[in-house]
Amino acid sequence: MIKRTQYLLLLLLSVTFLSANAQLVQNIFGRKHLSLNGRWNYIIDPYEMGYYDYRHEPFDQSKSGKGGFYDDRKQVNKSELIEYNFDLSPTLKVPGDWNSQVEKLELYEGTIWLRNKFQANPQAGKKYILYFGAVNYEAHVYLNGKKLGTHKGGFTPFQFEVSDKLKQGENFVVVKVDNTRKQDEIPTVNTDWWNYGGITRDVLLAELPGNYIQDYKIQLARSNAKQIEGFVKLSEASAEQSVEVSIPEAGLKTTVKTDASGVAKVSIPVKKLSLWSPENPKLYEVLISSATDKVAEKIGFRTIETRGQDILLNGKSIFLRGISMHDENPLIPGRLRGQGDMRMMLQWAKELNCNYVRLAHYPHNEEMNRLADEMGLLVWAEVPVYWTISWENQDTYNNAQQQLTDLIERDKNRAAVIIWSIGNETPLSEPRFKFMSKLADKVRELDNTRLVGAALEVHRKGYDVIVDDPLGEKLDLVSFNQYGGWYWELPKELPKYKFKIKYNKPVIITEVGGDALAGYHGDEDTRWTEEFQESLYKYQIPFMNTMSGLRGMTPWILTDFRSPRRQHPFFQDFWNRKGLISETGKKKKAFWVLKEFYDQTEAKYK
Repeated sequence: MIKRTQYLLLLLLSVTFLSANAQLVQNIFGRKHLSLNGRWNYIIDPYEMGYYDYRHEPFDQSKSGKGGFYDDRKQVNKSELIEYNFDLSPTLKVPGDWNSQVEKLELYEGTIWLRNKFQANPQAGKKYILYFGAVNYEAHVYLNGKKLGTHKGGFTPFQFEVSDKLKQGENFVVVKVDNTRKQDEIPTVNTDWWNYGGITRDVLLAELPGNYIQDYKIQLARSNAKQIEGFVKLSEASAEQSVEVSIPEAGLKTTVKTDASGVAKVSIPVKKLSLWSPENPKLYEVLISSATDKVAEKIGFRTIETRGQDILLNGKSIFLRGISMHDENPLIPGRLRGQGDMRMMLQWAKELNCNYVRLAHYPHNEEMNRLADEMGLLVWAEVPVYWTISWENQDTYNNAQQQLTDLIERDKNRAAVIIWSIGNETPLSEPRFKFMSKLADKVRELDNTRLVGAALEVHRKGYDVIVDDPLGEKLDLVSFNQYGGWYWELPKELPKYKFKIKYNKPVIITEVGGDALAGYHGDEDTRWTEEFQESLYKYQIPFMNTMSGLRGMTPWILTDFRSPRRQHPFFQDFWNRKGLISETGKKKKAFWVLKEFYDQTEAKYK
């Protein structure tokens, strides 16, 4: 007989296996699918009684695997004791965070269970994928009372194949969502944004052929606008399967064969393509087909590289006129709800005359990057390796690497994305250097056609602002945050300072700025006024321009955003007020200072 400890160990190993993500389906929204968005019933469970028994052992690791809320039990006789009922429970919108939908959940951190019923008609020979765009933070997913697996990470997609688990007719999916902050997670306990819990992005059930096109990358080769390179991967690993890739508008077509792993390498010589840029956001329809499947995708083609202190887009030096932004609508509480919200945010960036946005401090919605492709905005994409991470914990590193991998896998066909960022403001130490260096190496392993960045550490000595973070050796850019005029010194004192930068690389200021309460006015020496913020930008712009290598910036931030760290009851009231646009959509005075600089800079780089 297996002893109890051995039994639990075997169960733990099986759960670890379940946690392993099946490889994401590229462009899953372009495949036949059933949306599971809508109203989901929810149960608040701060003691996690729906997951643990009274001895605090998980129900789904017991011999029966039953007993938790995921069973969604119904009373069949009047003597049964059942202490929950999804049918009588209230509902939340999915996708959506719970903090903004229910007043008593505004600051809630912990477990909430969500359940949705749906009709399915599974067909023989088809594959079915249950896909989640993002769940913050730890998700345990159950279908028809059986556990599919777990996922950690609040901003990256994950999926499960459920072909043999679907029923004809009614099915139900239950998700245990826990947004508790923990030291060893990514991000860690300390951040400067709202910890929105819930199923925050789309949920769908995709129907695919038995052998489907699982993944592909179709992009210009590194530094070569005359060659398209990439691959197509089929879900079934077998050699000599034919795959056709065509771009009808460009008159390009090739047929390639898969290898034993089901991967076909693609290489297409190019005579003439209209290259993607902010001024010309040209997208081509790319068609990929196999014997059993086909998929269409809008893809832009461009090159990005550095040379000395220049950033070259399609071989031409460019200045990145940018702004940072969070995945949050300032006008309506909560995460961005859909394309309308995202388009509004990007349009505000365009009104600032930006050609570039920093999507901080975590992977934003896939739709945001697709809109950036369409609207002509270059993108800095980032993972939440933020501030003080558990640098020596291997599981923490594995988590960071997985989130980075999922981000790159998801968005590798987006022309707009030019920089993969591995973190923000991480403090200097040898363990941190090793951790971050491995992430930089991982980026280059996964994608050698884009730049690697991170917001480096900066320090001051006298009137010198010094950038010599050793991580700079591993990056393509000297990218760093500097808050002169707000967290150190007053704006009018900035001309006394000078930058000392160790690396001969393009410089990107990833954050700069200060707070202002919209509508609060005074002189330029009165903190929190629009005039103080305006003055800060007026002094910062010439200060930053003293750097010969300055090739871009993303001031902090496009709009005011919510943060529990920001406690002042009048000026902040749980808002970070560094936005150039207020929570009512009002453009502050500093907005126009930055816009004028961007207008002048655009003219210089034409």
